[in-house]
Amino acid sequence: MKHFDTIVVGIGGMGSAALWQLARRGQKVLGLERFDLGHGMGSSHGFNRIIRLAYFEHPSYVPLLRRAYELWRETETLSGETLLYVTGGLDAGLEDGRVVRGSLAACKAHDLPHEVLTGKEIARRFPGYRVPAYYAAVYQPDAGFVASERAILTHAALAIAAGADIHGREKVLALEPMQGRVVVVTDRARYEAGRVVVSAGAWVSDLVPALRSTAVPERQVLGWFQPRKPALFTPDVFPVSNLLTEFGHYYQFPIWGLPGFKIGLYHHLREHGHADALSREPTAADEEALRQALRTIFPDADGPTLRLAACLFTNTPDEHFLIDTLPDHPEIVLASPCSGHGFKFASVIGEVLADLAVTGTSRMDLSLFSYARFPGLA
Repeated sequence: MKHFDTIVVGIGGMGSAALWQLARRGQKVLGLERFDLGHGMGSSHGFNRIIRLAYFEHPSYVPLLRRAYELWRETETLSGETLLYVTGGLDAGLEDGRVVRGSLAACKAHDLPHEVLTGKEIARRFPGYRVPAYYAAVYQPDAGFVASERAILTHAALAIAAGADIHGREKVLALEPMQGRVVVVTDRARYEAGRVVVSAGAWVSDLVPALRSTAVPERQVLGWFQPRKPALFTPDVFPVSNLLTEFGHYYQFPIWGLPGFKIGLYHHLREHGHADALSREPTAADEEALRQALRTIFPDADGPTLRLAACLFTNTPDEHFLIDTLPDHPEIVLASPCSGHGFKFASVIGEVLADLAVTGTSRMDLSLFSYARFPGLA
């Protein structure tokens, strides 16, 4: 049986970053991925993911984000890849709604540069948006997107160059903790490690059964549509955005990666289940859920469908992350789920997970993400 200092289970956004951070510290590390490296079965495909500092979900995310930006830039320097694109970002909706209030609170708490815009000002300044006049938005200039698929492969390449092993198409069947070490059982072999990082996304409860009612996979569908006026949706004039409307919470990207405008709807059609049971095939109902926003808010993007792609979010009841060690088995480090807003943090969470695996602590405040906050898990 081969022995490693740390084994990382799941080489997606968080796992690939953790593997790199562990390998660069000289650890003997193994990454295990049940699908192909860079697969489209989980939560990180679809070319890119939004990154933003004005974090309406909770102001305590902002210090993590500041470090995430630093690490994305460091990764670019080390790899020669461009991963972080800055477009500016809008958090928009009713002035007293959760998105606008939360974004403004984060900006004020952390002294972030920002502007508050009316609906009319949004439409005048960014004509791709046709929001109602009674809407408001917080504009924060540091927002943009991370090239998510490229980022995973970049972290993996850096990890391999630093000595890590990665096994694709090797499914982990069980974790067997015992006296300060863990045996990892796969469909090919058994391995032993002093620490195991579980970053298995929608499959996390297969390995940690106590999470079955706490880490709930949800089907999402992203859409790319051919704009009627492409010039309104290029990265230099169209900021990324979160838009809380009366008919749903949408998130948007400028044209990049595909020649189309990209849009998603949080909680989409509210389909939940085991990750292997949720359909990856988009339907007409999926498209219609996205077109509702195109018709009303983005009419100049309401052109032919270019692509629809399903992905999985894995939500906690409060939609905050779960990043902690298991109470009875501190040699197992959890890094999932991220409730659909985690990829932007992958660079810093990789560092946090390496800290937890190597020293058992992190300099970052992780209290919001504790395992014990959920009744029945502590």
